[in-house]
Amino acid sequence: MKKLLKSLFVVSLLFFFTGLYAEDGYRLWLRYDAVTDQKVLKEYGRIIKGWVVEGDSPVLAVAKKELQTGLDGLLGKSVPEMSSPARKGIILAGTPDGSPLIASLNIEDKLSSLGKEGYILMNTRFRNKKVLLIAANDDIGVLYGIFHFLRLIQTCESLKNLSVVSSPKIKVRLLNHWDNLDRSVERGYAGLSLWDWEELPHISDHRYTDYARANASVGINGTVLTNVNANALILTKDYLPKVAALADVFRPYGIKVYLTARFSAPVEIGNLKTADPLDPAVKEWWMEKADEIYSYIPDFGGFVVKANSEGQPGPQDYKRTHADGANMLADAVAGHGGIIMWRAFVYDNNVPDDRAKQAYNEFVPLDGKFRDNVIIQVKNGPIDFQPREPFHPLFGAMPETPLMPELQITQEYLGSSVHLVYLAPLFEECLKSDTYARGEGSLVAKVIDGSLENHYLTAITGVANAGNVRNWTGHPIGQSNWYAFGRLAWDPYLDSGTIADEWIKMTFSNDPEAVKIIGRIMLDSREAAVKYMTPLGLHHIMYEGHHYGPGPWVSRGRKDWTSVYYHQASTTGIGFDRTSSGSNAVNQYFPPVREMYENIETCPENLLLWFHHVSWDHRLKSGRNLWDEMCYLYHEGVNDVRWIQSEWKKTEKYIDNDRFEEVKTLLEKQERDAKIWRDGCLLYFQTFSKKPIPSDLEKPEHDLDFYINHKYTDIPGIR
Repeated sequence: MKKLLKSLFVVSLLFFFTGLYAEDGYRLWLRYDAVTDQKVLKEYGRIIKGWVVEGDSPVLAVAKKELQTGLDGLLGKSVPEMSSPARKGIILAGTPDGSPLIASLNIEDKLSSLGKEGYILMNTRFRNKKVLLIAANDDIGVLYGIFHFLRLIQTCESLKNLSVVSSPKIKVRLLNHWDNLDRSVERGYAGLSLWDWEELPHISDHRYTDYARANASVGINGTVLTNVNANALILTKDYLPKVAALADVFRPYGIKVYLTARFSAPVEIGNLKTADPLDPAVKEWWMEKADEIYSYIPDFGGFVVKANSEGQPGPQDYKRTHADGANMLADAVAGHGGIIMWRAFVYDNNVPDDRAKQAYNEFVPLDGKFRDNVIIQVKNGPIDFQPREPFHPLFGAMPETPLMPELQITQEYLGSSVHLVYLAPLFEECLKSDTYARGEGSLVAKVIDGSLENHYLTAITGVANAGNVRNWTGHPIGQSNWYAFGRLAWDPYLDSGTIADEWIKMTFSNDPEAVKIIGRIMLDSREAAVKYMTPLGLHHIMYEGHHYGPGPWVSRGRKDWTSVYYHQASTTGIGFDRTSSGSNAVNQYFPPVREMYENIETCPENLLLWFHHVSWDHRLKSGRNLWDEMCYLYHEGVNDVRWIQSEWKKTEKYIDNDRFEEVKTLLEKQERDAKIWRDGCLLYFQTFSKKPIPSDLEKPEHDLDFYINHKYTDIPGIR
């Protein structure tokens, strides 16, 4: 019996120290498990002997806790806090204003350009002793620097020649939660809302703190708690103390809270007869409401507003402009330092024009008419978070108005929390697109970080994918999209591969082969999804309602919510003509982008059917006609998922069994449903092309009626 118990104890230790114990994904990328590379661990042991963080602010309190937790876990031993760098190998962290030790180093010149949130990490000497310096102008910069330092250890980077200077290129970096007050989440695939409004303002859930830690670790400094399809009740006395309680938890992590403002709130909760933004009583009501909010939350960030879109109330209900509405709210929060993020996602099925053009048409004439604390929130593409879209033509088209991109982290059109789709390549594709607004090199990233037009107010937001399921995002690899958004929000010039490697090392394994395999899977996953969903620039052909599967046959209801409006399939061809002979949406882009999209020969083939109605017999670069190319791309997408499955099997020896099996099971669903996308779309489009599926390709398992009537029964978020 003793031998058995001893054996079980040894096995338990083996599982603990090799990381093969049960892993439910809760810790995200902040796992802090002991470094397993013994050579690297010895280096860290020689270099790190203790730490000093001078100061006692709430921010530094959580910074100290994070540093202690991270070091103890990663180094596998207790790393002592010290009162001063009395020996070499001490981590010295703080600000010149708050730390006499750091002030004595005379590094103000190195910090002068880094603002409140920037930091430096470097090897230096303190009284002739080697120290690891983490310094910033403000305590929040120290916290960000500590997270960066721990990331270096998590990813087994050398600390011998430490030299990092980092500051955010975008000022306001937000998660936007489409969460409702009943805890349902619009386009949420990871359980209920994180915010338990019935329980609040009592704070009993440590997830709130861990949520703040995760965001701060990648530099996210704001969270919009409520759905853009807003409920005015969030602005009442019943809810403001609850919002304040969350703000109190988030504040030490540098995170401000924001709310969505329902434009008709003065009528719905204020007993006014109008919400006209030029009405003096309405202006006064919002002024008083803003004062009330700030009395609960002194550092409240401001409002996000969806107005006159998809049935939401707005200033146009009163014959006013978006600028009238935004400026009225901006005046209400300006005295408190708040901002207004006014969404440009506006379209109307009663407007007889291409939906892709409507936001540009409404907002460009208003350029320069917004208050200084208003920023226009623009989706990455001109339709709606599709698997692939061209960049939105508003980027670069409003030089006198700051613009911020809205990216979707939750996978509304990319397989919810079932499909493995790493979104950083999609985000990067938009951010690094050249608008040519000021000539070559006028990247979307330069528009939004303010450098192109010297704007001070800059922002970026991502529609969150976090819910109350244990692993936060449903799909284990869905966590990478949250992480990637944060990293790109801090620096929109980073590349997807670098971000993927970081996340893999922090989340799964530092083994080079594991990083290589998982990285290759992640970087190929988005293109695979595009192929089996919307190749060659097809778009908005998804299942109506929940958007999970294919629905190119959707034709009922308002025209601009149907699929047939977008693919325009006929016996002569397929695609939406947005050239000068069609809707002329190409004219909203600057030359030479305009000319590139206008010409069928120079238009990128991955956007061909976005801009052109193309004959089924049109020859592509592959030498195939359009129909055959579509068939091969749809099949390549399914085969890519099968390749991902085979590659994922190779990771079994590198990662824990729980997450390995979970991803494996999800990939089986993904293959099943990728085939449904492929077969349903090809059978439907074949009714127009009248051409056979090439003989060397798999044939659909069912007839078209099967796919039209197919119901999904095991997909999160579908009721």
